[in-house]
Amino acid sequence: MSGFVVKGWCPDAWRPMMAGDGLLVRVRPPLGRLTAEQAVGLCAGAIRHGNGQIDLTVRANLQIRGVTETGWPMLLAELQALGLVDPDPVSEGRGAMLINPDWREGDDSHAIASELRARLVELPELPGKVGFVVDVGPATVLMPASGDFRVERAADGGLLLRADARARGVTITPATAVDALIRLAHWFVESGGRTAGRMARHEAALPDWAQGDAKPAPFGVPMQPGVHPIGTVYGLPFGRIAAASLAALVRTHGCAVRLTPWRLLVAEGIAPAPAADMLLADSPILHVDACVGAPACPQASVATRELAARLAPLIDGHLHVSGCAKGCARARAADWVLTGREGAFDLARNARAGAAPLHTGLTPERVVALLGAC
Repeated sequence: MSGFVVKGWCPDAWRPMMAGDGLLVRVRPPLGRLTAEQAVGLCAGAIRHGNGQIDLTVRANLQIRGVTETGWPMLLAELQALGLVDPDPVSEGRGAMLINPDWREGDDSHAIASELRARLVELPELPGKVGFVVDVGPATVLMPASGDFRVERAADGGLLLRADARARGVTITPATAVDALIRLAHWFVESGGRTAGRMARHEAALPDWAQGDAKPAPFGVPMQPGVHPIGTVYGLPFGRIAAASLAALVRTHGCAVRLTPWRLLVAEGIAPAPAADMLLADSPILHVDACVGAPACPQASVATRELAARLAPLIDGHLHVSGCAKGCARARAADWVLTGREGAFDLARNARAGAAPLHTGLTPERVVALLGAC
């Protein structure tokens, strides 16, 4: 028995998910950006209707935690008034889009993502976890991020449309990008993609028009905490921030904020300044993946983040601590992975959560002793 439940869908603002600490309300800010007014309003809602904790996800979304069932309708109305949630639940559900966070107003990324948002109504009904990637800055930066339909910068400097899990794509232009993406989404559904659930699992041959030899541009320099051309980058341990801390940063500087899929938050147009709950320099804790764990997640049998924080400075390589075999915090393999099972940890090497373990039934103290000696 797996010990966990795969939902087959992701929560959003219209369809929150019950967790161990209350409802989880996911917010997908347009183009991954919140104005100062939107950020302060969202934080106020998280404090008023939730437990005041916010998660930044690997899809560059925000999750407001601990929302009460009576508070959710009021929070939903407030988020709509702020322009952070679409009034139409269907359109909101189609808006799972990841954009390179270093976009500039008027560039290819901004233009294509804005057009796609405006044309969401033209998309077919897609499986709940399907998403889009717009990664057309000077270099690709979202290559490891999950996304079924990908518009990317090509190695020759042009643009390409690529289906996830395919190494190459078909050449497109900024003017044809959204048309081609919508067409590919319709093909996905018409060719049985709903059964597969994700493009990477869909075995049907791509239509002739969507096959090409265009290669994505090389992977760019990863974003790091500290100074950035568009502002200051802050690291969030485990992607968690207190709403009060985020609101204080925004009020102090009057800045808009951008979200990334790397547990990094960008405060636009400001010089580096200390901020509660946020790191201005790289740290081992920013390279550890750990889900929320027990008791906040009912599927987890172990607490995760305290142990992950203890292990972070001891580990050579990437560590993933998962409360169960589902592995929500990291889909890819890690150098070391700890998986919670029946109140203890299984330890595996170069694997994903739930993989065949080298050691089983470990206590946190035993884990620290084992990994501290590696």
